Amino acid sequence: MRQHVYIYMLLLVFLTSCGEYQQVLKSRDPDYKYQKALAYFNSKDYLKAKTLFDDIAPYYKGTERFEDVVCYQARSNMGQKSYDEAAKYYQAYIRNFPKGKYIVEARYQTGHCLYLNSPDARLDQQITKEAIDAFTQFIEFYPQSPYSEQAYKELNEMYDKLAYKEYLNAKLYYNLGTYLGNNYLSCEIVAKNALKQYPSNSHMEELSWLIFLAKYQQAVNSTYDKIAERARDAQDEYYNFIIDYPDSKHRNQAERILKDIKKLLK
Repeated sequence: MRQHVYIYMLLLVFLTSCGEYQQVLKSRDPDYKYQKALAYFNSKDYLKAKTLFDDIAPYYKGTERFEDVVCYQARSNMGQKSYDEAAKYYQAYIRNFPKGKYIVEARYQTGHCLYLNSPDARLDQQITKEAIDAFTQFIEFYPQSPYSEQAYKELNEMYDKLAYKEYLNAKLYYNLGTYLGNNYLSCEIVAKNALKQYPSNSHMEELSWLIFLAKYQQAVNSTYDKIAERARDAQDEYYNFIIDYPDSKHRNQAERILKDIKKLLK
């Protein structure tokens, strides 16, 4: 019996709330709608807040309050996790109010929305690159902002993702081996470019390991006149790797490969 009463009370509250919201929507008083939109936003009912802010935005365009409305349109979309839409409103705010009171938030959140929408490293990374551009601009404009630390963190994550994508590309070339050409050389080139383009990324050891493996495989698969040169190159790469990563999980395998390289040199 108590359960039925509880369900009835919930239903009554829900219907009352819906009825109240419908009355707000029908109102012709934009100031009243604005205050109710703020109330819905503060109670985290972002869908109702967004609908009301969208409804009154044309009325306030050209007034002092329009700046607040655009910002709350963006915030409401953030609350709904509609990051594409939120980014559009924050970008609109930046265009319309380049010196506005929410400009620091707008510039950071533009990058943050792109960061949240950044896809898996195996997919196209255009959004990731846009996030990097947005964070770079933000840090340039507001290096002392309360958002700066988080912006640096997210910027580095975006660079790290691009480095990981290059690692996956290099690994793919390595796995292709000598199929239709010297894919080990392609692996080496891609990994080296990734280390140069994205220094201090978290995949540096694995990229360096791929370079060593690729050089070793090129020596193994060489014609007789190139074996010595490529084996020496692989041996040098072994020492580079061990110096940089003396405690690497690959060390034992690297030692075994070095023995094979020395055999090739003989």
